[in-house]
Amino acid sequence: MAAPKVLVIGTGEYVTGLVHGSESTSDKGAGIVALTLFDLRERGLVSDIILSGSNGTKFPLIRSHFDRLITQRYGLDSSFHSFPPDDQKDSSAWQSALHKLSPGDAVLVFTPDDLHFEMARTAALAGLNVLVAKPIVKTTAEHDSLIEVSREKNVTIAMEVHKRWDPIYADAREKLRNLGDSSYFAAYMSQPKSQLESFRAWAGKSSDISYYLNAHHIDFHCWTLEGLARPISVIASASNGVAAGLGLPTEDTITLMVDWRNNSGTKATAIYTSAWIAAKAEVHSQQRFFALHHEGEVRVDQAHRGYDFTSDTTGHQSPNPLFYRYTPDANGRFAGQSSYGYQSIADFILGKRENLATIETTRHTTAILEAGRISLDTGKRMKMQTTSPLPIARGRFPDHTD
Repeated sequence: MAAPKVLVIGTGEYVTGLVHGSESTSDKGAGIVALTLFDLRERGLVSDIILSGSNGTKFPLIRSHFDRLITQRYGLDSSFHSFPPDDQKDSSAWQSALHKLSPGDAVLVFTPDDLHFEMARTAALAGLNVLVAKPIVKTTAEHDSLIEVSREKNVTIAMEVHKRWDPIYADAREKLRNLGDSSYFAAYMSQPKSQLESFRAWAGKSSDISYYLNAHHIDFHCWTLEGLARPISVIASASNGVAAGLGLPTEDTITLMVDWRNNSGTKATAIYTSAWIAAKAEVHSQQRFFALHHEGEVRVDQAHRGYDFTSDTTGHQSPNPLFYRYTPDANGRFAGQSSYGYQSIADFILGKRENLATIETTRHTTAILEAGRISLDTGKRMKMQTTSPLPIARGRFPDHTD
């Protein structure tokens, strides 16, 4: 079977490594998505690569950036087709780019959250497999619509949540599923204040820090408790001041407290906190969780793996090549194929569904995020509507009503 063509919608930091026309100062200066696809093409697993944005005048800079950090560094071909043309701006260019694909090809959506639904649905209706940056959508109504389309067109729609491929998180998940009922889960994830400038165009307008960061640990926790428990209510709280001082109408931190009910009837509590006002530190993202079950507990500090690096130019860092390895191998070639940031994209392209956060299995994640936003806006505790009106697909765990 011929290797699929791949369209990437979005040309931001995670795709290209560029932020406002400059190399990102985070740990993603060479990007993640495009570099992964260039290597997959080198291995014969991807054919044509298309990038689509809203501003074609950015593409000459992107090509120069790729040439310097990818082609010259690893010897990889970093060429790609682009929409719109280099001299045009067109926010609907992705629709024209879709016509270059055939059923069975792949679309990767890495755009602001409020655009995910239309793009994913349009691509799926065209018979294309779709991978969407987290959160996959912002409401359960949109989520259920995508479930229907994925079944109707027999395509895969999935959320890109690379922590499912992190060997420590994956091991922790399996251990937790064998430690009896859940009792307590607390997760924290943050990024530095510089991200507020990186995301100025959409922060607080099309989405918030809970959708952007809490989605990671909420998905991990829902994945861990899949078939074992269900969320039943959410109450949210937030702090503010820093973002508002920068002219952004958004919260600094958001905390969701979620009540869960185990299948045995016992209750559990989970707290998910996210922030984008952290100080510049040795890591770009602080990421950790603690889980207490009836028969044991697990602690994970994802940001610190016992690896420290210091140089005159970068200062002190705690790098994580398990997420993405940019350092070439001894022959100067790209060596990031075993990184979990790479594998989460490669497995989708290759049709490996074992760890995929498919639209069928991620409804609880969307429901928690949506209820959290409504709780913030209304000041009320929200009871969860976790039961989908759609029949459960064969082999999936059904939701349960209270």
